[in-house]
Amino acid sequence: MTAALLSLTLAFGLVTGQFAPQQAASDPLAPELEARVQKLGKTLRCAVCQGLSITDSPSSMARAQLDMVRELVSEGKSDPEVVEFFVARYGEWVLLEPKAEGFNWFVWLGPVALLVVGGFVIWRQLQHAPPTEPTAAQAPPSAPPTGPSAADDADPYLQAVRRELER
Repeated sequence: MTAALLSLTLAFGLVTGQFAPQQAASDPLAPELEARVQKLGKTLRCAVCQGLSITDSPSSMARAQLDMVRELVSEGKSDPEVVEFFVARYGEWVLLEPKAEGFNWFVWLGPVALLVVGGFVIWRQLQHAPPTEPTAAQAPPSAPPTGPSAADDADPYLQAVRRELER
């Protein structure tokens, strides 16, 4: 029973393409060109993983993108031309580091601005903080309280509490 179920699962996986082998990568180029391919691959985002570069991603889509970079480099395209090819195909989203121009300045300067504003707020709070009370060793000796003050007698709530305590 287990063998039949395992066989059916395997057959279903092969039919639906779940166990299909990944696309084979193209042959590496000369060492200096392959170094360029790897460097360019580190700057391009994988369309499937979205958080990884195409050189770091294990997906078959990333392998296909890396093969395309290899093909473009072997054709003699420059690095900016390869990047522009991918930007034209996938949009500026494909770049792991967006260009520092236009609205993208918020991406680059936003964290710095938040740190500066946060530091300013903390500094202002420390400037307006009430002074700390001296500890018992630093406090000058004070005379023991002799009794309720005149301000205490004017407070009706305090008078009611004292009456309750005297009962």
